[in-house]
Amino acid sequence: MREHGGTGSGGRRGQAERDAITVEIGYALCSAAFAAAVVFGAVVGPALLFALPGTVETVLVRGGGVLAGVLFAVRTVSVLVRFRRADQPSQPGRTSPDS
Repeated sequence: MREHGGTGSGGRRGQAERDAITVEIGYALCSAAFAAAVVFGAVVGPALLFALPGTVETVLVRGGGVLAGVLFAVRTVSVLVRFRRADQPSQPGRTSPDS
């Protein structure tokens, strides 16, 4: 029996496709973590380097954490959505628009 699921043809996913998905998920998570760390460092950096009032430090640290978390989620979703769109051929049964 054939499984109905993941691919446009209704068949099972091949090993190459599963590997591509795994690599894309890894890339999405790593690039999102890097971007979030850079933004967090840029926002929280002044609080660590300079003697700022307690309220300002608290706002910078919390704001940096929230901004980094949101950026992580947005970056991860955008990479995975873009990968999913690129995975689908423009015409059924064709592998590229030039075919």
